[in-house]
Amino acid sequence: MSAELVWFLLGIALVIVELMTGTFYLLILGIAAIAGAIVAYLGAPFWVQAMVVSIAAVVGVAVVKARRKTLQGQGGTQPMDVGQTATFEAWVSEADRLARVQYRGATWEALVEGAAAPVAGAVLYITAMEGSRLRVSSGRG
Repeated sequence: MSAELVWFLLGIALVIVELMTGTFYLLILGIAAIAGAIVAYLGAPFWVQAMVVSIAAVVGVAVVKARRKTLQGQGGTQPMDVGQTATFEAWVSEADRLARVQYRGATWEALVEGAAAPVAGAVLYITAMEGSRLRVSSGRG
């Protein structure tokens, strides 16, 4: 089997797997492998093919990471949950300001900001999200 066919089949397989998983990284690797197939078709030695694939993959991953960073709240945008209300349920650790709140029909862990000590049923406002933990305060502020 020729090198260009191997690179091409590898690229197509990676693109197909990407379509099933939804990650852009496999798409980038698939495109890089297809670039290797083109270089192999042009008659370049294997080390050149490998370099082209490597460079295309690194550049592609850098582009995807930069794009993902801008879509995840960088550049002045904020998650749509910020400003929404959550209902205080109970303290997990009042000393650490860690509580359980009800938000979107589920119980979330939240870090309560400010000096106020909410009671069960109090309405709190989401100020930020840190992974799966909310930051909440008693004012919209």
